[in-house]
Amino acid sequence: MDWLAPVDAYCERTGPEYWSEPVNALTNLAFLLAALVMARRLRGPGMATGRVLAGVLFVIGLGSWLFHTHANGLTGLMDVLPILTFILIYVFVATRDYLGARPWVAALVAAGFVPYAAVTVPLFAQVPGLGSSASYAPVPVLILAYAVLLRNRLPRVARGLAIGAGLLTLSLIFRTLDQTSCAVLPIGTHFMWHILNATMLAWMIEVWRRHRIG
Repeated sequence: MDWLAPVDAYCERTGPEYWSEPVNALTNLAFLLAALVMARRLRGPGMATGRVLAGVLFVIGLGSWLFHTHANGLTGLMDVLPILTFILIYVFVATRDYLGARPWVAALVAAGFVPYAAVTVPLFAQVPGLGSSASYAPVPVLILAYAVLLRNRLPRVARGLAIGAGLLTLSLIFRTLDQTSCAVLPIGTHFMWHILNATMLAWMIEVWRRHRIG
């Protein structure tokens, strides 16, 4: 595989040039802004885990910026790895802090996300029109599963997680519609994935923060 070969995966891109996806590139500022806002809200003792999540959120914005400017296989990997890192850390945190599991149990559950995704992504890939968004589809399902588990024990957290799942589902809809919207909207709809996903990730950190402060 040629990791530096140009990739044309989104409606807005018309060539290999750096600014071929200006809207998709610039809307990555939403991730950076969301990370900075949350970093300010996570000051004080007991917030270290949240600050780690905010840091990963910032890196997500940088990785996505690189992919939507230097679109190739290598920057594509730099785009998805921070997202996977955020998911794994949040599953660990949710299992430890919401469900009250021991850290080693939470670590095992977080590691279990990989086989969970390996099983469910091919199933979502069978959904007509879902395309590459199938790789993210298991995530809102998992968030909803935690919301159901916590509905009696931590109803406020459960509501927060349900809102997060809803935001992620909406952002996935815009991500999925990108290629089919080119004829109507030349810039596509992927930029809304950035804006809504940045909002969702910040909200998920905020749910943890509110739980932490009681």
